[in-house]
Amino acid sequence: MSSLKTFAQQKPDTPAVIIAETGEQVSFGSLHARSARLAQHLAERLPQGGVIAILLGNRLEYLEVCFAARRAGLYYVPISTHLTAAEVAYILRDAAATCLVTEKAHADIVRAFEPALRSGMTVLSVDQVADDGPQGERGKRNYQDYKDYQDIVNTGPVPELPQRAMGVDFAYSSGTTGKPKGIKHALTGDPQINASMQPANWTSFFDLGPDSVYLSPAPMYHAAPLRFSIRCLASGGTVVIMRKFDAQRALAFIERYRITHSQWVPTMFVRFLALAEDERCRYDLSSHRMALHAAAPCPIDVKRRMIDWWGPIVWEYYSGSERAGATVISPQEWLAHPGSVGKAVQGRLHIVNDEGADCPAGVDGLVCFEGGPRFRYHNDEAKTAEAHTPQGWATMGDIGHVDTQGYLYLTDRRANMIISGGVNIYPQEAENLLLEHPLVLDVAVIGVPHADYGEEVKAVVELRDPHNASEATAQALLAFCRDRLSHIKCPRSIDFATGLPRTDTGKLLKRLVRDQYRARQAPPERPHPQR
Repeated sequence: MSSLKTFAQQKPDTPAVIIAETGEQVSFGSLHARSARLAQHLAERLPQGGVIAILLGNRLEYLEVCFAARRAGLYYVPISTHLTAAEVAYILRDAAATCLVTEKAHADIVRAFEPALRSGMTVLSVDQVADDGPQGERGKRNYQDYKDYQDIVNTGPVPELPQRAMGVDFAYSSGTTGKPKGIKHALTGDPQINASMQPANWTSFFDLGPDSVYLSPAPMYHAAPLRFSIRCLASGGTVVIMRKFDAQRALAFIERYRITHSQWVPTMFVRFLALAEDERCRYDLSSHRMALHAAAPCPIDVKRRMIDWWGPIVWEYYSGSERAGATVISPQEWLAHPGSVGKAVQGRLHIVNDEGADCPAGVDGLVCFEGGPRFRYHNDEAKTAEAHTPQGWATMGDIGHVDTQGYLYLTDRRANMIISGGVNIYPQEAENLLLEHPLVLDVAVIGVPHADYGEEVKAVVELRDPHNASEATAQALLAFCRDRLSHIKCPRSIDFATGLPRTDTGKLLKRLVRDQYRARQAPPERPHPQR
């Protein structure tokens, strides 16, 4: 990528990437040289459009691997470090990856791969020379073409970059509604996807430049943290990566590294607001000029309190790994349109009813974008077709509506819809309301089996203090909902949990909660009437 080379020439010793907790860093000069050497190594072994996978924690090598893949014209698949060996193997097979970049911490996962997968996989470990095999003999390596990663990136002249199309991430969904699916764009022949990867695209509102210092508190294997980190580096800014999010440490890092830009998810905001007043006010946040959030709906009260605290720097966008389209809203606009995720800035927005027609303002329907980059779900033509209307408009599966001024309001995921007594209920509204209650830390509202209604609305609540779990608390929360929301949208019952499953980007894994209840709460068989 020519811009990285330019900044390597202009400011070779300036930190490009810093690990927040340790202060480890790589300069622009080193990032350019190391990624160029790796790009050459990969390009000599994989054709343009080949696939590599990345199984790494948040560490300095992550971004140099991504830049190498982009420069070598390859697809790169970021894989969650929380997956099992079987789940990782599924993604590797599905993506047809032939190279895996990993680290010693995940050696057990790699060793657990079945022989057929192992035999065709080149493995580069960033901190381990080789997998010496079960008997520790160097001659019995389990993988072909195994070479020390550090030897590749540290030695030899800096090569010219391969003359190939720019590589792109090949992201897999988080699997919130089923098995993860790869989202694949064309490397060439699609000017829209090429334009979306340039610094002057719809993300230009984020105003990244050579003086930017961007804090990324989420795992790099998620699309948004990875893409914005790459965009910051391509703009000449420094990326500060947290290995793991912690609310108070994040505030300390904003002060220590003079952070100018950051990106969060709503659950992180909730953790910030749960800090004691003296903990929140302890740090100098004056350098912080843009805080971006996305990935999940943010309760109105939570966002309003964050703006009251951090000032009018809290921006929001709505998009997805599919890159089908995007909306953006400034803090000033949001205060005038609370709850909105903004107007379309990539693609033309449509709200579509069950018949495929545009809905009028204020009426919920499927959120679709016209004119965005084409994408497909890898090895799943049915899901690809389901994600596009007959007109060719693309959807990421969300339900919402627009107001008369074109501002989008998200209602919920289509997959989360509860059908109770023939009525369609979207649980996000009840979840957002319950999160405003001072006793509640987290909540999932789901549909559970009911003999008469098909499904019944249930809230599974994580309390700030588990000792408050009681029938009286449950009744108080139910009353809190019924006083503020139509009774049909309110939970009919509340259970308490000590933790709810979420991805590291804050997406609630509602499918896991729902499946637990469906497994143990199947509706009882109703007796057959006597004839």
